[in-house]
Amino acid sequence: MKKNRRLIHVWAGIPLKDEEMGEVRVKVRLTNAADESLARRGLLKPEEIRSVETEAAVDTGAVRCVIPDGIRQRLGLSTTSRRHAAYADGRSEEVDVTEPVRIELEGRPTYEDCLVSGDEVLIGQTALESTDLFVDCVNGRLVPNPAHPNVIVSPVK
Repeated sequence: MKKNRRLIHVWAGIPLKDEEMGEVRVKVRLTNAADESLARRGLLKPEEIRSVETEAAVDTGAVRCVIPDGIRQRLGLSTTSRRHAAYADGRSEEVDVTEPVRIELEGRPTYEDCLVSGDEVLIGQTALESTDLFVDCVNGRLVPNPAHPNVIVSPVK
């Protein structure tokens, strides 16, 4: 019951004590969205679609997803622009932005341009919002929105 009460607090946005929260790490599949598009049109064999399954840290302080340059290269992603990234420690730097990546979390896909920085994959708020997943800090996992757990709902207004 104690864990359920904490989970409800997380869903409701009620703050938990630091000792009740932990880092959330999840498996994520990242796929080159352009490769997927070419395969759908018959211009690329399905087995040639570049994809990586890896572990990622869920970072609710990050707005966008972040991938290291090594993963960007493995997926064959081009950079389309540069953007200023502000870090939690107060640093700021200009980083590359990729072309679209298919991000699959808990079997729920979304597409996003990712920032290129650091040495680990970070899942940010936009991917969580678009997959309708909540962070269960107590149990260290992502969970479907309890209001509609079997379907992704995207608010529009």
